[in-house]
Amino acid sequence: MYGMGLGRQGRLAAGLLAVVLAAGCQGGGSGTGGEAAKVQKLAFVTNNTSEFWKIAGNGVKKYELEGKVQVDIKMPPNGKTEEQNQILENLVSQGYDAIAVSVIAPKDQVGALNRVAEKARLITFDSDAAASKRLLYVGTINYEAGKELGKRIVELLPKGGKMAVFVGFFSADNAAERLRGIEDAIAGKGIEIVEKREDQTDRAKARSNVEDILNARRDVTLVCGLWSYNGPAIAAALEGTGKKGKVLAAVFDEEDGTLKGIKDGTIAGTVVQHPFEMGYRSAKWMHELATDFEKAKARIPADGIENTGVEVVDAKTIDDFEKRLAEWKK
Repeated sequence: MYGMGLGRQGRLAAGLLAVVLAAGCQGGGSGTGGEAAKVQKLAFVTNNTSEFWKIAGNGVKKYELEGKVQVDIKMPPNGKTEEQNQILENLVSQGYDAIAVSVIAPKDQVGALNRVAEKARLITFDSDAAASKRLLYVGTINYEAGKELGKRIVELLPKGGKMAVFVGFFSADNAAERLRGIEDAIAGKGIEIVEKREDQTDRAKARSNVEDILNARRDVTLVCGLWSYNGPAIAAALEGTGKKGKVLAAVFDEEDGTLKGIKDGTIAGTVVQHPFEMGYRSAKWMHELATDFEKAKARIPADGIENTGVEVVDAKTIDDFEKRLAEWKK
């Protein structure tokens, strides 16, 4: 779990104190019929340990302070499906009231997610599992985000060309939807995806995959990364193979290596999400669903999605974006 200001015990103590005070104000005390409010157990489960989640964690922290609650952040150390499933199983066995999860493999995890939904209020963020019994998805509409990056790729390759795509797992909902959006945006534009490589969230492999393609296929004119750490891996591979300025790069998210790559001309552009909002809104929804389920459920959008939006960052807009990013990282 990231450092979240107050320590776990400190935040829990603060939450308990707030509950006691609230109960006193409502006439609980020592009289008959007075009951202290239940301290909610909430958990935010990521799909890996990338830098992206530090910003989301700060969004969680903001709501913790506002809502006077504690949200435990759990991260699969190697980004593996079985690790995430074990985390979810442990949370359910420990009696957590609400759980938010960025799903690694939506199709394969429906059963595991539904078991969680039987015991806790379940929402997803960043990577959805719409076929499961989750109540709400908070995050990017990844198909639309993919279309945005696809439009930028069309601008970068006006005469067409061949490209390669890299990600941890293509089975993840966010990866699949981003790729689908890209494919639709480049259709009929003379641009062909000739290579697709997975790295299973292994950072070394993420770089070597790109290097392998750059060395083996001289016809590839653009490389694309779908997950946050793919941007820095692509930048490093382009530098290491001497292909900077010769092969273009278009990626997702705002890791430091990606932003540096935009500044030095290694990366042409990135579509950034709003992870701070994902963290903040997920924590808020969990708290509300765990506290007053019927009232919160009535507020869920009809399509079950709360869109946190995206924007394109390139050499023209990076300075403004970095100012805002610094605030989110505080």
